[in-house]
Amino acid sequence: MSDVPEVPPEAGPPVVTPARVVIAVCLIAPFVALLWVGSYTKIDPTFIGVPFFYWYQMLWVLISTALTMTAYKLWQRDQRTRHGGNR
Repeated sequence: MSDVPEVPPEAGPPVVTPARVVIAVCLIAPFVALLWVGSYTKIDPTFIGVPFFYWYQMLWVLISTALTMTAYKLWQRDQRTRHGGNR
């Protein structure tokens, strides 16, 4: 046995990157916002006659779409940089 510690081969870029953290936040935010029901179980304020409970959830449909699209674009960019831009 040698006294020199084995150095693992180059593993590549790190697994947890700032882009991946942003992707995770974009995908988790709608779940947190909608599973925390106590934050929106009320009638006021109404918007064009629609109680808060309903329009809040419908607003999150649009927000979730934008966040998912953002996460997808960031994921594509992350994959291109990981694979050397040959995609």
